[in-house]
Amino acid sequence: MRIKAVVWDVDDTLFDYTTADRAGMRGHLAAEGLLAGFGSVEQALDRWRRITDLQWARYAAGEVSFEGQRRDRVRVFLGRPLSDDESDAWFRRYRDHYEAAWALFPDVLPVLDALAASHRHAVLSNSSVHIQEYKLRTLGVRDRFEAVLCAAELGVSKPDARAFRAACDALGLTPRQVAYVGDHPEIDGRGAAEAGLLSVWIDRAGVRVVTDGEPVARPEGPAGLHRIASLDELPAVLGADTRFGAPSTFG
Repeated sequence: MRIKAVVWDVDDTLFDYTTADRAGMRGHLAAEGLLAGFGSVEQALDRWRRITDLQWARYAAGEVSFEGQRRDRVRVFLGRPLSDDESDAWFRRYRDHYEAAWALFPDVLPVLDALAASHRHAVLSNSSVHIQEYKLRTLGVRDRFEAVLCAAELGVSKPDARAFRAACDALGLTPRQVAYVGDHPEIDGRGAAEAGLLSVWIDRAGVRVVTDGEPVARPEGPAGLHRIASLDELPAVLGADTRFGAPSTFG
């Protein structure tokens, strides 16, 4: 059956979240006078991401609201009690630095242009619609997607098959008619494959280097998915008849 639509993850798939997160955290900690207390930006980011994962798991389990998990991320990260207003204000200051570094990956607009006439597009993210709608509008690509679905509103998160099938339902298509593109081999890759979609793992790291300096292909991801290192490989995976690489006309 022909693939008629592509559903996309956002962070570290379309949007260079890792780079923006690092730049944002560095700027924020420096402005708050906290950078020296964490040793390095990488150590601070590692702590922030581990806390984020734990708090998100609480949210996904229904133990805390979306706003509550964000406030608790700040409290745990700083290691001190804060009121809701204080936590919200700290997070807003961090977000200002983070948003200043937002950017799409350079291969995103070309592939969206290449697939514009042949495929429909939507987004499925383990975030909230408010956050991802705002992000996509700020990055100038919201109009590229028919629908934006997120875990906060769906009440179910990737890799649960119900999340992927909700995206298919929003497009009025069966899973066999839809491809999913994401950066996480388990949450995105395995989840989409097990839900019956054509699963595409965008592995931008591509290769790893061993101690003798020889590049070696990284281990394959879970079975049932297609692994690509750049989005310029996606049309071939979809079997799309495109003129990939044509200049983008999207401002």
